[in-house]
Amino acid sequence: MCYHFHITFAELSIVGKLAIMIINRLIVKNWRNFQQINVPLRERQFIVGPNASGKSNLLDIFRFLRDIAKAEGGGLQKAISDRGGTSKIRCLSAEQDPEVAIEIHIADTPDAPATWRYGIGFHHEDHGHHQTYLTHERVWRDGELLLDRPDANDNRDPDRLTQTALEQIATNAKFREIGGFLRSVTYLHLVPQLIRFADSIQGKIIEDDPFGQAFLERVATAHPSTRRSRLKKIEHTLKIAVPQFEKLEFIRDNGGRPHLQAYYSHWCSNQEGQHEDQFSDGVLRLIGLLWSLLESDSIVLLEEPELSLNIGIVSQLAPSISRLQRSRGSQVLVSTQSNVLLIEPGIDGREVLLLIPEKEGTVIKIASDVDYIRTLLKAGLTAGEVVLTRYPKQSSLVK
Repeated sequence: MCYHFHITFAELSIVGKLAIMIINRLIVKNWRNFQQINVPLRERQFIVGPNASGKSNLLDIFRFLRDIAKAEGGGLQKAISDRGGTSKIRCLSAEQDPEVAIEIHIADTPDAPATWRYGIGFHHEDHGHHQTYLTHERVWRDGELLLDRPDANDNRDPDRLTQTALEQIATNAKFREIGGFLRSVTYLHLVPQLIRFADSIQGKIIEDDPFGQAFLERVATAHPSTRRSRLKKIEHTLKIAVPQFEKLEFIRDNGGRPHLQAYYSHWCSNQEGQHEDQFSDGVLRLIGLLWSLLESDSIVLLEEPELSLNIGIVSQLAPSISRLQRSRGSQVLVSTQSNVLLIEPGIDGREVLLLIPEKEGTVIKIASDVDYIRTLLKAGLTAGEVVLTRYPKQSSLVK
């Protein structure tokens, strides 16, 4: 049985949001699957493609920028090391050009001229310790070049090129806003088993906890009033999405450990609530998804959010994300293999990026730039009907 619901993200909004900024263009060279990327981005962007086409690698570009922007516990060298080194990051087809480069344009809206542009390039030396060095780092504001490295100081001391200006508080005063924006990038691909069996696993938690092993601690560290507000809004959604769901609350057990506790309307009045280890995979993932959307005023990265969710919920994710974007001012990038997630009639062809594996790496095309897709969308078909359902045949059609 499918339970259809309607998440009202206007009700999920939180008062007091920051000035809206989004990345409205991404330009990349030699990043993993991709030799070249140069695509505009919308406030809500769906990324589709077959297995191993690079959906996760594309999202990781934004996580990489977040990691280098960290003044403490981050930076360029750690971001590269965490990914296995420059040789693991660089596209295998980039033998003649060893530089990896990323440039982002940051603006108020998708179609506005960039307020900020930030670009870096790096490569590792072929001898010695194979240290990674910047080949360039540039910052523009309203078209004015504020930073252009290497500069004279870098030429006198090449070791300076092992760090970005973005990660150094002493040197980024003129563009610190970029660092704050990138540090707010949110990624959570919650794995229910890591929550359900956290006490038994007791393993090392990956930095930034992308798989939700410490999700309960993340909830616990929110300000009490913020936590109550978010959980109340999540509870409202769960009442619609989950049969007989009644109440969600945050508690601590006798040992002080944080828990989520749920109650259902068909229980006896004296029946104890369920802890998170008794929640279904779908409920846990939906809670994590909603928490992430409520948490960020910057960029939210969602990787296949349809996993473990029933078809009725999945069909409402796209319009719900749209309402969130308008109310929160955040930008949401979603990788998916679900045509159901893309059935919303309001999805613009510009909001869908097609990842197409080819011999020399994956290329990216905007769905509305493909003639037959644009024609079918104009005829009234949805993105879910014309993109993923035909994907195995697309590589020969969109070149």
